[in-house]
Amino acid sequence: MSLWLVLAFPAACVAAGVRVEDMSGQALVLDAPAQRIVSLAPSLTELAYAAGAGERLVGAVAYSDYPAPARRLPAVGNANRIDLEAVLALQPDVVLAWGSGNPPAQLARFRQLGIPVFIAEPHSLDDIALLLERIGVLAGTRARADQAAREFRARRDALRARYSDRPVVRVFYEVWHRPLMTVNGDHTISAVIRLCGGRNLFADLPQLSGQVALEAVLAADPDAIVAGGMDATRPEWLDHWQRWPRLRAVRNAHIFHIPPDLIHRHSPRILDGAERMCELLEQVRQSQ
Repeated sequence: MSLWLVLAFPAACVAAGVRVEDMSGQALVLDAPAQRIVSLAPSLTELAYAAGAGERLVGAVAYSDYPAPARRLPAVGNANRIDLEAVLALQPDVVLAWGSGNPPAQLARFRQLGIPVFIAEPHSLDDIALLLERIGVLAGTRARADQAAREFRARRDALRARYSDRPVVRVFYEVWHRPLMTVNGDHTISAVIRLCGGRNLFADLPQLSGQVALEAVLAADPDAIVAGGMDATRPEWLDHWQRWPRLRAVRNAHIFHIPPDLIHRHSPRILDGAERMCELLEQVRQSQ
């Protein structure tokens, strides 16, 4: 990843201007901190609020439901299909986009129309702290954003100190059941597993998130199976693993659920999911 830069324009240019490099390596230049921001991912909506920029948000995609004020934002489609006209009507100073989740053609169209696009594509927990800081620069809320980033790093470091050197727990993280999907070692979910002293059994998967054969999971014989699902309720399909009673995770009742909003979203709440993950993996260790 290229170095993140935050530079102020010389006073001879525009004293209040900002320049920020996003996670694609693209430099964004604004004449002044953004006053009108549109978020194209629920996680980015959460990050904006955490960075003190919630009052600058004028629109967001579906499922931007945290914190509570986000539910009142005008909708601009969903992460996979953005309503271009709705975004344009909001006259944003900048659009916060999810690099691997939003349609590239639509992001290119925003740029063609002169709307700056800030690309976020976090692959580590530190990237989340960096995003807080960068959004704070974009929105002119650096003091609040920098404090949020410091608190995030301190909480992450406390979890790392407590759990990362504990005996390794071999984990299969199930994103979805049909088709059977998981994540590789570059995904933030893998970062959470490592933070808790676990090992993602499919870290070598070529894609960030992709299909895996049932036979491969059975052969790997994980110590624990952890899944997110669609909402805060435990997905019924986790019970399908009971068909393989010899599987170590089934035999020892180590099949767990973490609400997806706490682990699938690249926001400060991922540490809530990490705390849950660490507690679950500790249960596995205590039973061995």
